[in-house]
Amino acid sequence: MAIMSILYERQYEQKELEALCHSAEAEFLAIYGRRRVGKTFLVSEYFSDKGIYFEVTGIHKGALSAQLDNFAIVFSDVFYRGKDKPQLSSWYDAFTLLRQQIETVPKQEKVILFFDELPWLAASKSEFLPALEHCWNRYLSRMSNVILIVCGSAASWMIDNIINNKGGLHGRLSKEMHLFPFNLSETENFLKARHIGLPRKDILEIYMAMGGVAKYLTQAKPGRSAAQIINDVCFSRNGYLFKEFEKLYASLFDNHEKHIDIVKQLATKRKGLTRKALLDKTGLTSGGTSSRILRELEASGFIMKVPSYDGRASNNLYRLSDEYSLFYLDWIEAAPDTSLQTIESDYWLKQRTSRRWSAWSGYVFEDICLKHADKIKAALGISGVSTTVSTWQNDKAQIDLVIERADNCINLCEIKFYNDEFIVDKDYADKLQQKKRHFQQATKTKKALFTTLITPYGVRQNQHYLESVQSQLTVDDLF
Repeated sequence: MAIMSILYERQYEQKELEALCHSAEAEFLAIYGRRRVGKTFLVSEYFSDKGIYFEVTGIHKGALSAQLDNFAIVFSDVFYRGKDKPQLSSWYDAFTLLRQQIETVPKQEKVILFFDELPWLAASKSEFLPALEHCWNRYLSRMSNVILIVCGSAASWMIDNIINNKGGLHGRLSKEMHLFPFNLSETENFLKARHIGLPRKDILEIYMAMGGVAKYLTQAKPGRSAAQIINDVCFSRNGYLFKEFEKLYASLFDNHEKHIDIVKQLATKRKGLTRKALLDKTGLTSGGTSSRILRELEASGFIMKVPSYDGRASNNLYRLSDEYSLFYLDWIEAAPDTSLQTIESDYWLKQRTSRRWSAWSGYVFEDICLKHADKIKAALGISGVSTTVSTWQNDKAQIDLVIERADNCINLCEIKFYNDEFIVDKDYADKLQQKKRHFQQATKTKKALFTTLITPYGVRQNQHYLESVQSQLTVDDLF
């Protein structure tokens, strides 16, 4: 059931893989995305019974000899039933051997070549990429039964070296696939398939701690509340996410300390930082290195760039968008050791009732709404309308989410994470009206302005609501 749940939530991707499988030509696919989202699982589960399946996984910081030996072992297992392991001295030898073996396979039988953790295989001076380029361009691309798949978690590396390759692989890809974490709806279905049935607000709380990362969600156990699941996975000594943070960044980025510096600074500024402010706080200079680090973090899904309503690039805000990283820095890392001695610890069950959690969850709810802007548009009935999504603030007011529409309207979204039905009183109604006036005066927009409230359980429609709010959405609209 767990296996089927992951595959079920990747139906679109499976259709793409199916098209490759039915192709009458050689196909070359590149897959990338954040670690632990299920890239390897998707490929291996889908293709393992579709023909001859050859999978080689790179070794982190492995020497060339170790990588080649690993290739030789897989080659022997797939083609020689584990006997006669070849001796290889270079990747050119490896690909020559592989090509010669494929030439003996009947043309009607598919051969799937899957090179996982490609950035580790193609380490500096390994000559992996030139050897792959030569083998593909000269031989494999002419074999109609071959499907070549390369995969990596270092998304920026994959984009720079494979997807936007300026050398021998330029223009050679048949398809690229960016695998994202699950959204809230997919997370709910995934948990249900694992016999975990929880109210949507509870699923939202789990999402705030782990995001939609498949591997993390597999740690949740049936029969546990959201608070218990978070406590088990994040706050026990044996919890999967208790010490995941450092390993996660170290496995993805060279000199990862600088990446973590940026992530930590963004964790302290919930609304985000401009590029200049972020560089000032981290001590990085504006140039190639800082641009590369920001690009790598953004491509891997750890940070996101939120456009400023005024359209000025200098006012765009970088925000920490990886739920686990933010939860780790604000809660797991900060937890006192004395509270975490045993797996039965009720540390998190106590923390989630604190005022600190109440304030913190409100900010994270904003980030999740930003990520689910397409769901918000659908709930507002404007999916077919061209829009731009941004945030806005000046010295008098700030608006969590601005949806500017091509039909001459703007939705000003106020996001409130509240544990009950939200009630608009006179003071809050006045505040909403003031925000609308400040926005209109500052932007000088002539468009119709609609105030939209987004809350977990909805807003009571009293007189103050009717005077200040034009629409409301609940957590259900995000699923």
